[in-house]
Formats: sequence, C-alpha cells, structure tokens
Amino acid sequence: MSEKLDSILKEALERIDSSDTTEKLNEVRVDVLGKKGKLKTVLKGMKDVDPKDRPAVGQMVNDAREKIEGELDFIKQKIEREALDKRLKDEVIDVTLPARRNKIGHRHPNTIVLGELERIFIGMGYEVVEGPDIELDLYNFEKLNIPANHPAKDEQDTFYINKDIVLRTQTSPVQARVMEKGKLPIRMIAPGRVFRADEVDATHSPSFHQVEGLVIDKHITFSDLKGTLAEFAKELFGPDTKTKFRPHHFPFTEPSAEMDVSCFKCGGKGCRFCKGEGWIEILGCGMVHPHVLEMSGIDPDEYTGFAFGVGLERIALLKYEIDDMRLLYENDQRFLNQF
Repeated sequence: MSEKLDSILKEALERIDSSDTTEKLNEVRVDVLGKKGKLKTVLKGMKDVDPKDRPAVGQMVNDAREKIEGELDFIKQKIEREALDKRLKDEVIDVTLPARRNKIGHRHPNTIVLGELERIFIGMGYEVVEGPDIELDLYNFEKLNIPANHPAKDEQDTFYINKDIVLRTQTSPVQARVMEKGKLPIRMIAPGRVFRADEVDATHSPSFHQVEGLVIDKHITFSDLKGTLAEFAKELFGPDTKTKFRPHHFPFTEPSAEMDVSCFKCGGKGCRFCKGEGWIEILGCGMVHPHVLEMSGIDPDEYTGFAFGVGLERIALLKYEIDDMRLLYENDQRFLNQF
C-alpha cells in the first residue's frame, strides 16, 4: 500500500510540475483527488488492510493529498502570475501618446438653417410657435380659405387618415390656431415638418420642413411685408441682396406674391447657379385674406396682416449649393461633416 501511494504521489507531482495551463492542473486534480480518483481508490481498499495498520495508511493518504493539493495551488499561482505579467507587458499603455478624440455629434444642415432663420425673426420681435403634425382638415384647409372642392385636398396631394384628419401639408394651421385665440397683435413664425404625397426625387420628398410667418396688427400694409422680407433676405444671404416680388395666387392671402432674391453667387449678373436669370425664387407671401381673419374671429376692418412661407430644405440647398435634396436625408457623415 505504501509503495502504491508513493507511486501515485510521484506521478502526480511530475504531472503538476510539467503543467503550463490551469486546465492541465484541473485534469490532475480530478484524476488524483476526484471522487473516482486514484486516492479514492486507495481508500476503498482500506477494508483489505490489517485493522492495526489502517491509521498509518490513512495518515499516509492524507499526507499525499496535502502534498498534491499544496503543489497544485503553488503551480496554479505561478501560472496565473506569469499570465498576468505577460498581459501587463502586452497591454502596456504609453502615457505620452495623444488622447483619442471622441466623436461629437454634428448639427444637420436643416438644423443650422432653422437656427439662423429663428435668430433673424426673433431679432425682429417674432415668437416661435409649434403645432401638431397630425391636423384636422378644418385647420389645414377650411380655416385657410381652402374649400371642400379645392384641388389641394385631392388625395394625390394630401395624406388623409380619415375624411377629417390629415398629415398637415403646411404649417399654416398653426397660424389659424393662434389667430382664433384672439390675442392681438401677432408676430410669429411656425417651423415644422409637413407632408405631401410627392414622389422622391432631387427636389421633392413626401416629408419636408417649412417655416411660415404671420403678422396681424392694425395698419399693416404690403409695404411692411416687403420691408420685413427684404431685411430677412439681407440677413440670410448678405447685405447686398435685392428682392423682387411677382404676382401669384394663394387661397389664404390677397394680394399674393412670390419673392425672388438676387443671386448671391453672381450678384444678379447671371450664372449657372441662377440659370442665367440673376434671380432665385425662395418663398411665397401675401396679405392675409379678410375671410381668413373673419373665420378666426378677427375684424378685417380693424386689423390687417401678412403671411409668408419658406421651405427649409430649399434654403439649405441654396445656401450650401446642394444639388440633390435626398442628400439631406441619407445621414452620410462624409456629407454632413462639411457643414
């Protein structure tokens, strides 16, 4: 029995000393000290040992177990220490290297332009008002002097949820909601997302953004409209910018006009950017229709006003000379980081 224990101990210590991974050490632990290990087998054979020799044999088994467990722990610590030393050496940090730069978010061209528009009009005394994207037909059309049989209400142009609810096609409903509150005078702009049933191409999208403005007060004239928008154009495109108004038609304004600005690339001389005309169309405007005032409970004999609307994407395309509107929505960092 003594010779058998010596053989088990010698073999176990040799295997432990030659182990270079903790997995190999675990194999020795299971093979020698496990429930079905070699020392367990020796203990099962104690019934064949003379009773007077059993204490001595039991002590020998315990001594062998302690030596094996001690060596296992020692070699395990050695392997773990060597692995840690190697990892620290491989993962050494050079504190003289420059720090890694964190990637910081970047404002979208639309957001940059919107911030500039808001700055200009807030500087003129306007307030910024927002409204719901999902709007009642009553505010989106009826209160803006667009009757039931108007072409704009065709489902080819408008997203209808049901006959009374639409995705707003303009931010003008915000103006109607403010007017019906009756708190006069009014000087406001209404920026926001709008929706129209357009096919996606370089200049159209089913979802885009508008900024519409409204002024209601006593003695407001078309001259006030022209002066306001001329100042806006100079602030946005430069102090030498000129404006031109062309007659147009909008249901909620009368008279109505389209406003052009002199090309800020060529100064109005004519170039590729303005297609040789020297002028660029940027927005629609006009005096608020008296019937629109009446529907909102405002006396058109006492109050007058003007309104205007500009496409946010159009301003961004012009200001940054972008040829394709779709670039604004693709979220390509190579494109966005230019602004």
